[in-house]
Amino acid sequence: MRRFLAIFKKELRQIRRDPLSLGVLIFIPALLLVMYGYALSFDVKHIRVAVLDESRTPESRRLLDGLFGNPYFEPAGGLTRRAEAEGLLAHGRARAVLIIPNDYAVRLARGETARIQVLVDGADGNTAATAAGYFEAMADRLTHQTRVEWLQRTGRAMVLPLVTPEPRVWFNPELESAKFLVPGLIGMLMMLSAVIATSLSIVREKERETIEQLMVSPLHPEELVLGKTLPYVLIGLATMVLILVLGWLLFGIVVRGSWLILAAGTLLFLFAGLGLGVMISAVTRTQLMAFQMAIITSLLPSIILSGLIFPIRNMPAPIQWLSWLVVPRHFVEILRGVILKDAPLAMLWPSLAALLMLGLLFNLLAAHKTKKGI
Repeated sequence: MRRFLAIFKKELRQIRRDPLSLGVLIFIPALLLVMYGYALSFDVKHIRVAVLDESRTPESRRLLDGLFGNPYFEPAGGLTRRAEAEGLLAHGRARAVLIIPNDYAVRLARGETARIQVLVDGADGNTAATAAGYFEAMADRLTHQTRVEWLQRTGRAMVLPLVTPEPRVWFNPELESAKFLVPGLIGMLMMLSAVIATSLSIVREKERETIEQLMVSPLHPEELVLGKTLPYVLIGLATMVLILVLGWLLFGIVVRGSWLILAAGTLLFLFAGLGLGVMISAVTRTQLMAFQMAIITSLLPSIILSGLIFPIRNMPAPIQWLSWLVVPRHFVEILRGVILKDAPLAMLWPSLAALLMLGLLFNLLAAHKTKKGI
């Protein structure tokens, strides 16, 4: 028992001397539970819908009041002509466009079927299918109300469907989940490999006790960080090409947009992701600790907070703000915009700018930490 207590006390002192390990053991699980407990949600809410109301009648206004009177839809502005719908969907300012024809009220007054057109962004097949289902439910509810009013007014029952939505899915009309998931998987897998690879680079020198030789050499910290990351940039570019080829051969994923924007986004993504890995390597002392931190900061946020599976718009506002620090979030937006939508630079520049800022932040912190000889 005495020997056991001695070992027990020794281990407690060792843990107390290593606050980073204590934080990983206690605070990280609690933080992840709170963050992901709020972030994980399979509900599809706050679908931004733009409206082109060609009818402009009390009947069409009642339809819109019923549409936006629930948490599933929110207005994304009005349109003046149908040609504007493509730009709204391509730029991501709306996930759906509702078009109410000019004969909508007339058909309802005659007891005829009134068809409304719904254009849905199908880049996210799950959200598109759910949104189409919501429109169907809204139409059924409005049809029931109209039938009751028709019966009260005429004394005759109406059996035909009065309000019928006609959904049309853009960008991914087959609603193939692979076309939505593969670009997100590219971001997650490249982030995981980049961060893990570079997070072990400097800490490997510490374990081999060669970091002192590097620090007393004429080598500047910026040169050390650059020399540690540049080989992985080349490997990352080769990996990106390989993944795109496999995506085309296996899943039929074709790059519809600009290859120049895709290349710029990839370079900025590698700049930020590798910078995070080098920063982790600079603040840790063992490869095991570096590996653990790389998993926590790359794998879990890439799955939960990048928009890979769960829509970021459905998350609480603090989680949405936190997701701006997640590198794959911006890369996934670029990949899906370029590959699926042929998105222009005007739509993607915020994501490119975010990757640049995160890359500068992580690399400067890594150089500063390395300069202190840690």
